Amino acid sequence: MDEMTTPTGAGHGRAVAVRVPMRARSRTEPHRASTPLELLFDLCFVVAVSQAGGKLVHALARGEPGHGISGYLLVFFAIYWAWVNFTWFASAYDTDDVPYRLATLVQMSGVLVLAAGVPRAFDHADYTVAVVGYLIMRLALTCQWLRAARGERGAARRTALRYAAGLVVVQLAWVGLLLLPGALWTGGFLLLVVAELAVPAYAEHDHRTSWHPHHIAERYGLFTLIVLGETISAATVAVQSALDESAALDLLLPIAVGGLLIVFAAFWSYFAVPIHEHLVSSRRAFLWGYSHYAVLASAAAIGAGIEVAVEQVTHHADISARAAAACVTVPTAIFMLMVWAVHTRHFKNGLAEHLVLPAGAAAVLLCTLAGHLAVPLAGLAAGCAVAAGVWLAAGESRRARF
Repeated sequence: MDEMTTPTGAGHGRAVAVRVPMRARSRTEPHRASTPLELLFDLCFVVAVSQAGGKLVHALARGEPGHGISGYLLVFFAIYWAWVNFTWFASAYDTDDVPYRLATLVQMSGVLVLAAGVPRAFDHADYTVAVVGYLIMRLALTCQWLRAARGERGAARRTALRYAAGLVVVQLAWVGLLLLPGALWTGGFLLLVVAELAVPAYAEHDHRTSWHPHHIAERYGLFTLIVLGETISAATVAVQSALDESAALDLLLPIAVGGLLIVFAAFWSYFAVPIHEHLVSSRRAFLWGYSHYAVLASAAAIGAGIEVAVEQVTHHADISARAAAACVTVPTAIFMLMVWAVHTRHFKNGLAEHLVLPAGAAAVLLCTLAGHLAVPLAGLAAGCAVAAGVWLAAGESRRARF
């Protein structure tokens, strides 16, 4: 073999300049954490998430929820799936050598092109720029999978080649979709979403890649923090608007406080359990990862909803106070339900613990009726749900000791 080998993970800390085979990393590797390159990659998605959230705000503030929500869901899937493609590959094959870093930087460039295409996709259903961004990302990622196949043997090699082939076929289908008439586009989009989700199942049906459970859990947690950051940003906008719009000070400050309470409660509920202990099989992990589309999309939508609530109070939105309240309470309730359904449910004991987040979500939805006071009340409801969960878990811990 004309390639030099290095121990698994030996390249981390500095890029290895020699040619090395891309070997799978161990699923039991200790102290596996996100790398600076992965964190830089995530930062590129801040732009895309912000673009999608901004467009959702404008549509909701204009009283166009149908267009806004449908466009947001389609665009956010493109953002989410681009991140997923990179994350699971990196968990199994991150060698951190020069070729790997260069390929990842190319993927980042594709993410930025995707972000630039978000406004066209949202406003005019023109996905040309977004598909070009995907082409750039997929070209680099396909090369990564082919490189992984070269370094593997047997079933692991077949899996890598299936991933590469699946990416190429689906990406060609996306390019072909651009040629379809507008009336057929939505149906084609949904069909290709199913095809995208099927690629990992097809590739790994007889051999599982060596993704690292703790690393995957950390990566999803970090992306959740990124989208929750949109809510913190929206709360900051509310405070700034309160300072600029002194006439609405008594309404804007409660929105800011309520928004912060919501994001604090969302953080607490999401990071309350060691979810990596649940990710013991590909079936569990893929279902958990796929379901995070709803978790992440709703988390980002909370920030957009707070911005809509601010615009309504400052008379920059053509919707009622109750409609603006729903822009916050609905995604908050969805987030709480999804976190319970796919994340914390696996660690709950007894009916009372299981009901905390669903009941909290119902209470948050009821806050919609409060109009201008809905956001602070929703924040209190979410906070009470977290407090109840902590109290019940502490009681369970005390009973376990005796």
